Amino acid sequence: MSETEGARLFREAWIAGVHRHFPGEPKPGYVAPWEDTPQWEREAAGAVAAQVYQLIGLSESAAARLTREQKGRFVAISWTAQMHKHFTDPKPAYVADWSELPAWQQETDADIFEAIEKSLD
Repeated sequence: MSETEGARLFREAWIAGVHRHFPGEPKPGYVAPWEDTPQWEREAAGAVAAQVYQLIGLSESAAARLTREQKGRFVAISWTAQMHKHFTDPKPAYVADWSELPAWQQETDADIFEAIEKSLD
């Protein structure tokens, strides 16, 4: 899968997760379609998707045995690294530690990992 395809899959999984887990009405930017997603965000999504694919490959698919929380944490940490790459002084919410993320975001991050995992079937 190309990085662009991985980025789109990431974004689609993010939007689906927000709709599934976000309490109330999400901010428009949370569910903006691919065409309205900023370039930095597309690049970050592609990089994180590539990292998930690499983890799955390097573990010879043993990453499937990670807990749902571990999968979500991996996505969150990978995203945080991308935020530091793209922003000199990122917003605190962009680089919050796992324990500081709202439950809806933790669940959405786990959904993203699992969507990428399923794309390999």
